[in-house]
Amino acid sequence: MAISQPAQPPPDASAHVLSQFSLKGKVAAVTGGSRGIGLEVVKGLAEAGADVALIYRTTEDAPEKAASIAKANGVHIKAYRADVTIRDSIMSVLETVARDFGHLDIVVVNAGVCSNIKNLEYTEESWHHINSVNYDGAMWTAQAAGKIFKAQGRGNLVITASVSSVLVNYPQEQAAYNASKAAVAHLGKCLAMEWAAFARVNMVSPGYIATEMVLNQAEPLRNGWLSGIPQKRIAKPEELKALYTFLASDACPYMTGSNIIVDGAYSCI
Repeated sequence: MAISQPAQPPPDASAHVLSQFSLKGKVAAVTGGSRGIGLEVVKGLAEAGADVALIYRTTEDAPEKAASIAKANGVHIKAYRADVTIRDSIMSVLETVARDFGHLDIVVVNAGVCSNIKNLEYTEESWHHINSVNYDGAMWTAQAAGKIFKAQGRGNLVITASVSSVLVNYPQEQAAYNASKAAVAHLGKCLAMEWAAFARVNMVSPGYIATEMVLNQAEPLRNGWLSGIPQKRIAKPEELKALYTFLASDACPYMTGSNIIVDGAYSCI
């Protein structure tokens, strides 16, 4: 009986292990790439040899950050402004990235927002804002990337979900964020199956990470988080860059279905 072969053949697993982690010759795009986790992911991919499109919406010094990372690593980094909540905006930018760089191998879906709002106090506007960035934005970014990947016959999507997709954080109240991340996590599973012939899809679900979004919260709230974390510490964003780089590389196993990576050692109760 003949064994069918995937449309996108897996990389050579017999190659030297360190070569499998290299991203030299690859092109990546990272949404929410100008700060926090996204900025560290841009750095990690660049350090592994990738050329990177740093996608941002409001950070005015994003082009300077891109130039600094490029200089430090001898790769091409360029900043692009896009609004992930607008389908045409992110699609146009990713198409431009693919044209500018010649191809697009990796897209990291990372843009996200969070608010501490009591459920009974949500308005249509506050509920929509969080879901439009976290869920709709993930969908439109993934769709734009998927169209490019399918045309190329290959691609690699990495989505930032959250441990909040599977647990209810305490003591803050953030139903919109939790629900949006649960939706994103399931979206990733769906895409991993649907795109198996031409792309790999993975998710990272971080716990509490020392980003502006977390550190700007009130001290009593942060102390409440620490009380439930076994190691009594919040992870630094740079501790995640190696994980994203692994998922973006040929070292990551090629298989049908998503590899759900949960980074909960520091912050998952």
